[in-house]
Amino acid sequence: MHIPVLISDLAVMMLTAGIITILFKRMKQPLILGYILAGFLTSPYFPLFMTVEDTEAIHTWSEIGIIFLMFHLGLEFNLHKLARVGGTAIITTIIEVAGMLAAGFGAGRLLGFNLMDSICLGGMLSMSSTTVIIKVFDELNLKGKKYTEMVFGTLVIQDIVGIFMMVILSTLAVSKNISGGQVAGSLALMVLYLIIWLILGIYLLPTFFNRAIRYMNDEMLLVVSIGICFGMVLLADWLGFSTALGAFLAGSLLAGTVHVERVENLTRGVKDLFGAVFFLSVGMMVDPAMIVKYAVPIVVIILVTLAGKLLFSALGMLLSGQNMENSISAGLALAQIGEFAFIIANLGNKLGLISEFLYPIVVAVSVITTFTTPYCIKAAPFAVRFVESRLPEKMKTKLNRYTSAEQQEEEQDNDWYAYLRKYFFRITVYGGLMLVAAIAGIRGLQPFLAGCVPLFLSKILSCALIYFVMAVFVRPMLNLHNNLFTSLWLKQVSFHLPLLVLNMVKLVIITAIAMIPLRVFFNVHPVLLAVAVMLVLLFFSRSRFMATAYLQLETRFLRNFNERIIRQEEQAGRYQTWLDQQLFILSFIAPEDAGYLETPLESLSWGKVYNVYVVKIRHEGHQYILPAGNMEIHAGDKVFVAGEEKALQNFYALTRLPQTRPLRTLKEFMETDYPDVENALSVCAIKIYGDEDFAGKSIRQSQLRSRWDCLVLGVQRDGYPIIMPDPDLLLTRGDILWVMGSNNHVGQLAAKYVNLAE
Repeated sequence: MHIPVLISDLAVMMLTAGIITILFKRMKQPLILGYILAGFLTSPYFPLFMTVEDTEAIHTWSEIGIIFLMFHLGLEFNLHKLARVGGTAIITTIIEVAGMLAAGFGAGRLLGFNLMDSICLGGMLSMSSTTVIIKVFDELNLKGKKYTEMVFGTLVIQDIVGIFMMVILSTLAVSKNISGGQVAGSLALMVLYLIIWLILGIYLLPTFFNRAIRYMNDEMLLVVSIGICFGMVLLADWLGFSTALGAFLAGSLLAGTVHVERVENLTRGVKDLFGAVFFLSVGMMVDPAMIVKYAVPIVVIILVTLAGKLLFSALGMLLSGQNMENSISAGLALAQIGEFAFIIANLGNKLGLISEFLYPIVVAVSVITTFTTPYCIKAAPFAVRFVESRLPEKMKTKLNRYTSAEQQEEEQDNDWYAYLRKYFFRITVYGGLMLVAAIAGIRGLQPFLAGCVPLFLSKILSCALIYFVMAVFVRPMLNLHNNLFTSLWLKQVSFHLPLLVLNMVKLVIITAIAMIPLRVFFNVHPVLLAVAVMLVLLFFSRSRFMATAYLQLETRFLRNFNERIIRQEEQAGRYQTWLDQQLFILSFIAPEDAGYLETPLESLSWGKVYNVYVVKIRHEGHQYILPAGNMEIHAGDKVFVAGEEKALQNFYALTRLPQTRPLRTLKEFMETDYPDVENALSVCAIKIYGDEDFAGKSIRQSQLRSRWDCLVLGVQRDGYPIIMPDPDLLLTRGDILWVMGSNNHVGQLAAKYVNLAE
């Protein structure tokens, strides 16, 4: 029986790789270098050993290897990790990547490389090796040190930048020239698709797995996971992006589920196999004659890599507020290139963007800088002492002040950071969804309807449906006045203008997106109908139906997004403790000159304006639990108000109350000096099983306030807490309600629905 050439080639490659990697493991060298050496030994450039014959098939396998490497890189990445890396990693990556792009480009041009080779060289030199750095940190027992955590954060951001680089390379390959507008358009399109993929993936994938996982054994889960990976690869390719982007995105979507560890374990063997083939194929590209011919460029690029990465990475760390020791140590740790450079070089080679000689040069630089990495990391203490001994005292004083006291003082107030993070998240997500609704309606819905109804009617119907979908997301995107906004508004008068400008930017973005359908379908001048369109969208977005639809979507999305964190909380024994930590009570004596005296509570609208609620008033010896809307506050009354911490702090500032005692959590309030009387304030948790008369209704329709005189403080849905929920939120089976009222009313409610949560 004839054995296919591919099988004999794999036998030669795997046996050679197995022996070489064992030797490298014994010599305590990175296994990647062993694979590259094994690939070289089995390549046509080393005729003294058995040679691979079907190189095309091996390159196909190496493409699969890239897909699985990127898929596993995505499995180790999730949006929560991105949020934790902090400003240090972001600033360091920006400076390091920008600096190395410039240094690599300059070195390439000085060495006589053409324009595209120089650009690609800069991109490859900007990427450090995650695999090599992790291995060296393990071997040197450095994990847990402060600078190593910053290095890992920088590597996370670098991986994202590498994805963008591959998108730019794909764009350049299509256009065959450098067009800033075209590159910007492709990046904007990629960001838009990323938003939609992430939102749909986070909304659908965890729900799918949670419902189907009980039917899956390990074999089925492996098949489904690989199917999702290759499905995303096909989708990315169809949209004109690299296959690596699709694989990375598939992994990052699965990374947000509670099943990621199981998926990672099941697919690790497949990744190791095809990843080994990829690195073997890298070694097969090494041409000794080319290395000898380009020895000078290799030496120059190695020096640029070591010096440039140390300089720019350390500079980024310093500018982000880190001290000299951490900055230099991190810079030396990042001073190499690795697997991502291979992937970029492979893509550039496949797209015909780079010359053939650049690939073996990059491989040679990577091999040598990988060998030097452990020695660079070990030399960090000596480098720190050397630099500090030669710095002028004035400069050291300024650096110490900048990286310690001044930086800490700036970071004490993080309200702006939190506000801007939420601001740009809402613009990106909800603005992206509105834009996708417009694009889908224009390119998909209207052409379909045009085949069924008259052209003009198809445009009207398409516009109506587009605006119907947009209206769902207008309300959360606007969110003009929230707790963070109010807190910043109260801090300084100088904050008023930027806050107003940011809100105006939201309105402009919404208006611009909303005008797209009218402009495309009817060629209407934007200025004529901008105000009318905004008023219509705002009207629909304020309707209870739209609010309920959005709240259901948002709750499911956030629950899936935080699924792993919720599971970790449950395993740590902190299940259902959110109410005690996030809801607070304050009490105050109403002064005689307060502007809110003798005004009905419903007219004060404290719930709507400040997001706090009056839960009790003590007036002339009488206690009024959850007072009615027509009740008034009088001078000398003791008022109890509940809400989240930031909301209560804003309430104090706006009402100019003297804060006589610190805020107390709800649990502290109930357990301390609270009087044990029949009409005391009480809280209980009630689980909904589906047969209650308020199940399937919104909080507003549930009559819990009017019939039972109880206030819904929060809803826990599948472990996800919703604090001070919107009245239009639907109560569904499995929810746990946290309600507040008098002992008498709460007791009656619990007795009626005898499913009090433990």
